[in-house]
Amino acid sequence: MPAYPFGIKYLDVISIIKCKVHKFARMTGQNSENKLTEGEDYYLSPEGYKVFTERFHLKRGYCCKSGCRHCPYGYDKKTGTFKK
Repeated sequence: MPAYPFGIKYLDVISIIKCKVHKFARMTGQNSENKLTEGEDYYLSPEGYKVFTERFHLKRGYCCKSGCRHCPYGYDKKTGTFKK
């Protein structure tokens, strides 16, 4: 089997992917900055789903364009536009 089965031209792409995977693993670790607090960052709906609060969305800093119930950015999923 060759040392570089996908060829040398893909080494940069592979190293970028590996870097992003490691960064994601660090971000999702049990870091005190990333922990969610029930009642402040989210609450549980009667069906058992986590519903993120406006505070959580503002802390995250951007709109995910998923049509969240408490979106402070005013995104309307039906029209794909921002109301505010």
